[in-house]
Amino acid sequence: MQISVGTPIDALAPPQVSGNFMAWRFAIPGPVLVQPKRFGDHRGFVLETYSSRNFAALGVADDFVQDNHSLSAAVGTVRGLHFQLPPCAQAKLVRVLRGRILDIAVDLRRSSPHYGRHVAAELSAENAVQLYIPIGFAHGFCTMEPDTEVAYKVSDFYAPESDRGLAWDDPDLALPWPVRPAEAQLSDKDRRQPRLSDLPPCFD
Repeated sequence: MQISVGTPIDALAPPQVSGNFMAWRFAIPGPVLVQPKRFGDHRGFVLETYSSRNFAALGVADDFVQDNHSLSAAVGTVRGLHFQLPPCAQAKLVRVLRGRILDIAVDLRRSSPHYGRHVAAELSAENAVQLYIPIGFAHGFCTMEPDTEVAYKVSDFYAPESDRGLAWDDPDLALPWPVRPAEAQLSDKDRRQPRLSDLPPCFD
C-alpha cells in the first residue's frame, strides 16, 4: 500500500479490524484508510465494499446518502480540490473501480493544529483500498492510469450553492501530485479555485 504525507501513526502496528475490513489511521485525525478482504479463486474474486456495522466499528459512522461515479480518460486528470460548506458539508468514502489514483485530503478545520496539511494515499482497483474523508477536508485526486473510474459515497446531497474549492496547485500546500502543472487535465472551474490564504473560514 502506497501512503504519502500523513502516514498512519501506527504504520508498523496491526490495523484495526472489523468483519472483513482493516483500517489504518493517520497522524492527522479524521481520515481513515480502509481495505476490504478479498476472497478469490479460479473464477475471480468477491469482496464487501461497505458495511455500515463494520465501518461504524472502525469509527466511520456517517449516513451516506448518495453514490457518485466518475470516469477520467487521460492520465494526469486532476479533480479537485472540492468540498461543500455547512449545512451541506459532505464526508466521503472513495474507492477506485478501474485504474489508479493519488487521493488527497487537505485539513480545512480552523481549530485543527493540522490546518492546511494533508493526507495522501494511492488507491487502485488492484489494492481495493478506500479513503474515508470526514467533513472539514477538501478532497481531490489525480489519475495515474488511463480510463480510471472512481466511485465515492457522500454523506449529504450535492448542493451547488454550497459547492466550494481550493487550488490544487497552491504552493503553500506543497501537495505531492504525480503530474506537472502544465500537463494536468483540469476543468475550467478547478483552474480558478482560490489559494488557502485567500479562503475564508469554512469549518470550525
